[in-house]
Amino acid sequence: MARRKIIAGNWKMNMTPTEAVELINTLKPLVATDDADVVFCVPAIDIIPAMEAAKGSNIAIGAENMYFEEKGAYTGEISPAMLTDAGVKYVVLGHSERREYFAETSETVNKKMLKAFEHGITPIMCCGETLTQREQGVTMDFIRQQVKVGFLGVTAEQAATAVIAYEPIWAIGTGKTATTEQAQEVCKGIRECIAEIYDAATAEKIRIQYGGSVNAATAPELFAQPDIDGGLVGGAALKPDFGKIVNWK
Repeated sequence: MARRKIIAGNWKMNMTPTEAVELINTLKPLVATDDADVVFCVPAIDIIPAMEAAKGSNIAIGAENMYFEEKGAYTGEISPAMLTDAGVKYVVLGHSERREYFAETSETVNKKMLKAFEHGITPIMCCGETLTQREQGVTMDFIRQQVKVGFLGVTAEQAATAVIAYEPIWAIGTGKTATTEQAQEVCKGIRECIAEIYDAATAEKIRIQYGGSVNAATAPELFAQPDIDGGLVGGAALKPDFGKIVNWK
């Protein structure tokens, strides 16, 4: 079964609402394709204007985070119902920056995963190792733990629809990219981990992205790998070059 590629831009803390609309209008013709799902994960304040700007195009709008409670006294947080009401279909969960700067753990990511599925939002769950962990040879041990805890209580049917983004922390925004071999090796390991938790059929369906300084030059080789089903793209998603990444073939 050929898995459909999913290429998502993670805007991080960039783009005012006005800039978001301008960027989407610039990118709309450049990212048009029938060969992949195209998602822009944007800051919360940009979601509504981005949704309007993307109307009639093949661009789906995603969020960069959400909370695991329905509503309540959680100042500054965004609920899954708020996202679905706005038309959001995807949410990035457990990005390494959230884990590093905002004390997110695999346990809180798991709560968010369960809540996203409950509301019909597709999670893009991030995992990845530090340079020290890679040098110590514990890359797969660490990532397997992130995946196993992240998917705790998630059904096989739900897992099959999820997206996992492998992002080596040492390659995010550094200009360093994992070699194609390194990226494929870990994505294959993640798929094997999902097969262990569930079964081979579920592992065959789940989409696994590579992220970490993906650009127009590196995308074709990365996306051609058997276990890499697209990319979670940072800086390059804010430029016209994103069109070349989406139309990588």
